[in-house]
Amino acid sequence: MPEPRNRRIVLAARPRGRPQLTDFRLEEAPLPSPGEGEVLLRVALLSLDPYMRGRMDDVRSYARPVGLGEVMEGGTVAVVEASRHPAVVPGDVVLSRSGWQTHALSRGEGLVKLDPKVAPPSTALGVLGMPGLVAYAGLLEVGRPRPGETVVVSAASGAVGSAVGQIARILGARAVGIAGGPEKCAYLKDELGFDAALDHRAQGLAERLAQACPRGVDVYFENVGGAVWDAVFPLLNDHARVPVCGLIAQYNATAPFPGPDRLPLVMRQVLTRSLVIRGFIEREFAPLRPAFQRDMASWIASGKVRYREDVVEGLERAPEAFLGLLEGKNFGKLLVRVSPL
Repeated sequence: MPEPRNRRIVLAARPRGRPQLTDFRLEEAPLPSPGEGEVLLRVALLSLDPYMRGRMDDVRSYARPVGLGEVMEGGTVAVVEASRHPAVVPGDVVLSRSGWQTHALSRGEGLVKLDPKVAPPSTALGVLGMPGLVAYAGLLEVGRPRPGETVVVSAASGAVGSAVGQIARILGARAVGIAGGPEKCAYLKDELGFDAALDHRAQGLAERLAQACPRGVDVYFENVGGAVWDAVFPLLNDHARVPVCGLIAQYNATAPFPGPDRLPLVMRQVLTRSLVIRGFIEREFAPLRPAFQRDMASWIASGKVRYREDVVEGLERAPEAFLGLLEGKNFGKLLVRVSPL
């Protein structure tokens, strides 16, 4: 019987524009053995998220880029296979940052034990994890919606956007979602309770958005940028707030954006309308995690927040699934099932 091996996907090349499958490489290596104080993890679920595109570029950012030949970075749910760490035992299910591979060694730092009886472990990578916290903290701390205000969110059927819209509704605001395709828009209205949902792929987004927001936009939760931002910007009310969580439409740009230069116009409107535009990173809001997990768990239990997962089978399919994510092909929180829980 062959010895077990660690299968891993590494960054083979830095992309130029849209990533290609050739920018990734599937490798095999001997299964690592835990030393004193270490834990061997078997990855069960891998989270795929838009931020990973930025880690593929060797540019200044809020986090170190993935090095060539290194395992692609990512959050995971894993099972402890072997342990020489006093706080972790074989069989424990943990949240970790093991990356795109089947096994990983850990010294225990950052591992969070999960109880499958309390919530499905997959939710630790989605609605009860980083995407949920980003939605919760970005909306409450930066967006600060008030009852009766209009909240618009782009990429609204994704893990972050779907939570943003539902939380906005819980707070008494109107929720207007922008998503790609009629099926996603129907999901936002019929299942998640958004007040309106608009397909950004259909003609006349700016006109349709103006009709859906007759009193303007008070909060725009930005996940996309590009043409969606162009449609929203003229509708921003005085004192509108814009939490900038992502700019997925711009991640693959290889040249300056076509003119004219609109920055002077944007800055003038920031001044004259007293706009607040703020980018943020999840780790800034770590102190809010206990409140977020309490509130989100309660909302899920009461049915006020629903979530959807899009699960791909097999580590080898992670690159293809990730490229699809960048094009909006996923429907809900995108996960890769690497092995059984």
